[in-house]
Amino acid sequence: MVDHRLPEDLEASLLGGPVRYTRKELETLSGIDEDSARRIWQALGFPAPPDDEVAFTDGDLEALREIKELLGNDLIDEAMVVELSRAVGQTMGRLASWLGDVWLRRLSDQLPPDEPLTPDLVMNVLAVTEELRHPFERLMLHGWRRQMAAAGLRAAASTTAVRADPSVGITPLAVGFADVVSFTRMSRRMDGASLAEFVERFESSASRLVADRGGRLVKTLGDEVLFVATGASAAADIGLDIAERCEEDPEFPRVRVGLAYGEVVMRLGDVFGTPVNLAARLTATAHPGTVLIDGGMATELNGSAAYDISSLRPRPLQGLGRVRPRVLRRAGRSTRPGDRSAKGSDRD
Repeated sequence: MVDHRLPEDLEASLLGGPVRYTRKELETLSGIDEDSARRIWQALGFPAPPDDEVAFTDGDLEALREIKELLGNDLIDEAMVVELSRAVGQTMGRLASWLGDVWLRRLSDQLPPDEPLTPDLVMNVLAVTEELRHPFERLMLHGWRRQMAAAGLRAAASTTAVRADPSVGITPLAVGFADVVSFTRMSRRMDGASLAEFVERFESSASRLVADRGGRLVKTLGDEVLFVATGASAAADIGLDIAERCEEDPEFPRVRVGLAYGEVVMRLGDVFGTPVNLAARLTATAHPGTVLIDGGMATELNGSAAYDISSLRPRPLQGLGRVRPRVLRRAGRSTRPGDRSAKGSDRD
């Protein structure tokens, strides 16, 4: 049944109340100065509205008042608030878009093939979303708490490493990329719905494989996933699981994987540094269905009976000079005929 409420009614419901304040009124009532309020609002991902536009709710006012209270704590300054606001804005923006896509896709599946999505039907999606707001908010808050606990444990573990420097976000990690083979060519043969389904299947399967081994999925890029793990063996198992998945699941695409180990910079949930670049370059070098690792990973895995590691000839990798890749396999796993594991190179 189509919901016939006006857009402003649904907006007020989703926001927890109607808009009633201008930007100037919000700043005066909250006690936060104009420049700070503008920086926080823009960090959340929204343009600052004109001075005379009524655009803010009681919830916005309460949030700014709480931020004002937080700024009274000696451990918190405005730069930290703006940085965290940017993280919240980016994360929540993607989450809201994701949720909308799920609902619209579910609605489209229930429509006759030739019936388009109309504004009324989109309003109905928003109405259903609003009805489920409270249980979803509880789920989101619980998920955030679990992720915070996991992040805290990772941070505590990293401080025990001699090379870790938590004060600047530097810690030793294993970094991995998994890339779908021939994705561009494949995507040209798919319509929009098929392509979206393919990407969703790949991302959800890869994220499950990463989580099962205790890794963390950093981000997904449609045809590629970036993950990290505190231990080299966990990352090795993740990489091998993903590379081998197509042999067990015909719906899963062939991928190639690159892994590197070393000190990385962690910032706003993302990772940077030479190991990240090296893992990306190794992925681009690998043959379909294979896992290439760098010397750091090989050193960390040295002595493990669970893996076979064989060296390839050194080759230049963009921005990194000459690098000697290693092929990673499970111990006792036979090599397929004609498999050289890396583009344009032979084993030594």
